[in-house]
Amino acid sequence: MLRVVVIEDSMTIRRYIQRTLSRTGDIEVVGEAEDGKTGIELCRRRRPDVITLDLVLPSMSGISVTEYLMAYQPTPILIVSASSNRDEAHKTYDALAAGAVDVLEKTPVSGAEGAWEEKLVAAVRMVARIKVMTHSRGRFRVVPTMPPKARSRPRTDGPIDGRIDGALSVVAFGASTGGPGAISQILVSLCHPFPLPVLVVQHLSPMFSYAYAEWLDRQSPHRVAYVRDGEPLAEAHGRVILALPDKHLVVRDGRVWALAGAERNFCRPSVDILFESLADEMGPATVAALLTGMGRDGAEGLLRVRRAGGKTFAQDEASSTVYGMPREAAVLGAADAVLPLVNIGPAISELVMTRG
Repeated sequence: MLRVVVIEDSMTIRRYIQRTLSRTGDIEVVGEAEDGKTGIELCRRRRPDVITLDLVLPSMSGISVTEYLMAYQPTPILIVSASSNRDEAHKTYDALAAGAVDVLEKTPVSGAEGAWEEKLVAAVRMVARIKVMTHSRGRFRVVPTMPPKARSRPRTDGPIDGRIDGALSVVAFGASTGGPGAISQILVSLCHPFPLPVLVVQHLSPMFSYAYAEWLDRQSPHRVAYVRDGEPLAEAHGRVILALPDKHLVVRDGRVWALAGAERNFCRPSVDILFESLADEMGPATVAALLTGMGRDGAEGLLRVRRAGGKTFAQDEASSTVYGMPREAAVLGAADAVLPLVNIGPAISELVMTRG
């Protein structure tokens, strides 16, 4: 029996969640709280397996609740929040970066029951399987700077694929569950200014992904934006380019594209599709890293990058929110190195400074 604490200031929504979960037969709501402080005390007494958490609460915000619990009583947290405006979306990303596992859009209680109830139950069961770790907020650390020699732009007197003298031309990351916090941490740890374009595929619900680039731009010393279809990769040095919601991100003919197409591994955007395009287009000029996430998306693409001569990394189990995608990469032998999250950014910075 899964034990759940519901923290939500609206009595109507709180009871709606309670009824939905209690009908399953294998989930028990062991406590309800209408504010953050009461919720923390309830979690300390009841020791739930999962917490569902609203972000807008009286007395103590959901972000503060997340930070406290992940520091002193690590428990899988499912954010149940509205996505109606950018402020709400930014709070959601803050909570995910603080250690919350996943997010589900809050549905109006007056809406038809059925589909949303199934999503809620599935999300609670999913996050319950995740072994969370003590999580301290460490985003705002000192950003390493590049030595003077490495600050110059990469060579532009040759082909865009960057294969002259083994120089690197692009860095790419793929992530899913736990990814917003992981990618934020890596971007902060990359040397600045960074001489190469950085491409990112992050699996996110379309309901919340529209403000992700703006949020990540605020966390990072590097410029972050969604892809502009057809933009030349050679003009993106030092920028972070994100895949658009529900569009694959690929590089072809020296340009970055947002493409419709079938899902890969039930994902769109797909990390595999990005990594495969880089392996074919850039070959050994590619650095790719596969980060925390459920499933196997990105593992085969990372192997293709490695076989093309690129440098590949995977996040280790101890630092992953979900050791699914990087585990699949490790099993395939797709990663040159399996590293803790805190080491991936510095390792890429050193590699770029050496081969830039």
